[in-house]
Amino acid sequence: MPLNITTCPNCGSKRIQHVCRDLHGEFKGEAYVVPNLEFHECPDCGERVFDRDAMRRIEAVSPAYRKRRPRAGAGGH
Repeated sequence: MPLNITTCPNCGSKRIQHVCRDLHGEFKGEAYVVPNLEFHECPDCGERVFDRDAMRRIEAVSPAYRKRRPRAGAGGH
């Protein structure tokens, strides 16, 4: 079920909007893009609110959530 947010949780503005657009981010110098992401954004303070599905899409492409690969030879027999 999509979020129905009418007030910004950060500044209290009633102007928060549901948007759908590419989300551009950067983590430790590595840029990434989540295309056509739906979320809420406040034009007054810039606060962004993501529902569970949006967070899953962000986690799927953001280098911040990449699983670390085990080093070669680590934990081997």
